[in-house]
Amino acid sequence: MKTKLFTLCLLVAFASGILAQSAYRPTEAIMKARSEFQDRKFGIFIHWGIYAMLATGEWTMNINNLNYKEYAQLAGGFYPSRFNADEWVSEIAASGAKYICITSRHHDGFSMFDTKYSDFNIMTATPFKRDILKELADACQKHGIKLHFYYSLADWSREDYPWGTARSGRRSGRPNPQGNWAAYYQFMKNQLTELLTNYGPIGAIWFDGNWDQRAGFDWGYAGLYSLIHTLQPSCLVANNHHGMPLDGEDIQVFERDLPGENHGGYSEGQGVSDRLPLETCETMNTAWGYKIDDFRYKTKKETLHLLIKAAGKNANLLLNIGPRPDGTLPDRSISLMKEVGEWMKANGETIYGTRAGSVAPHEWGVTMQKGNKTYVHILSCEDKTLFLPGISKIKKAASFADGTAVRFTQTKEGVILTLPATLDEIDTIIELTH
Repeated sequence: MKTKLFTLCLLVAFASGILAQSAYRPTEAIMKARSEFQDRKFGIFIHWGIYAMLATGEWTMNINNLNYKEYAQLAGGFYPSRFNADEWVSEIAASGAKYICITSRHHDGFSMFDTKYSDFNIMTATPFKRDILKELADACQKHGIKLHFYYSLADWSREDYPWGTARSGRRSGRPNPQGNWAAYYQFMKNQLTELLTNYGPIGAIWFDGNWDQRAGFDWGYAGLYSLIHTLQPSCLVANNHHGMPLDGEDIQVFERDLPGENHGGYSEGQGVSDRLPLETCETMNTAWGYKIDDFRYKTKKETLHLLIKAAGKNANLLLNIGPRPDGTLPDRSISLMKEVGEWMKANGETIYGTRAGSVAPHEWGVTMQKGNKTYVHILSCEDKTLFLPGISKIKKAASFADGTAVRFTQTKEGVILTLPATLDEIDTIIELTH
């Protein structure tokens, strides 16, 4: 009995050793990239594809049950003659955003780049015949903006992709519900290899579509993630699967919600990682892809509060734009970016490079820490004083806007600030020096 027990223990120890060895151990390059990603704080998401031609959003193929062969005909008329990558990146850089994440291939299966592994792409299927991603990559390099690629796990057009849940892609006319998973998986690896070989340094691969298959479906993430980290050792992996991060992932994504919240309905039961960078993705209006009748844009104040609250929760904000089919950005998207950019130019020091402060977010606002500074962002407060528990040894408190001294009282429990008589309509920032 003892011999059997000893043998069993050896086997368990051996198995545990194998599991431990196979677990993802982020390299020094990845850890550096994660920290730099957190420092950037603000990015612009771009959902663009041939669905823009119908001007009804990026899910239009599925929502309207469009046949995949008929839908593919849209590519023959896709000619974004006014697309100018340099103008895009210039406008985005002026907003204060430090990175761009663009859809390389969305759920409709159309590739917005030059790929050898599908004819359904910008170079082969359209009269435009220009590699959108290559031009954007070059412009990003020129302006010092990091480039990330969104990549869909699901595909409503490829016959080798297995039919997903009743929610998506089952009525596109594809003939074989079973598909050919091995072929499709290799296709994804081939395209990811192209994206990480032909477009220079890529900051992250951003996956979406996990929800399209049943719970427990084996996507082969270990192989995909390993490929990414091998091809570009500083490239981060994000996956919008609405759960806790899986082994091999470097960013935790929250869709339409700040970490720890569930107003958008996508984060029910989703915990918040205390070891990985966090990112909240949100739209400027209501749709991700271009929708001609969607003018329900967030105001400057709403947008800035979203950015500030995200930073206060230790998260980046990835704010989306859906370009028009002619290659231009909607007018309100441009003007909103300008408004945000003006504010960030004056106040970005209190956002970039910060981490969540020791005082948890409250109804009145948030705090952020950087070096020997604590930035108190007061978004709304009717009281004349503000108590910050746990903060000690303050040397100075001042208005960030003009350097005016702010009265404070140090107690054993924290700091009490005497607020200015008039608060800024958007954000009153008080800088504490430790």
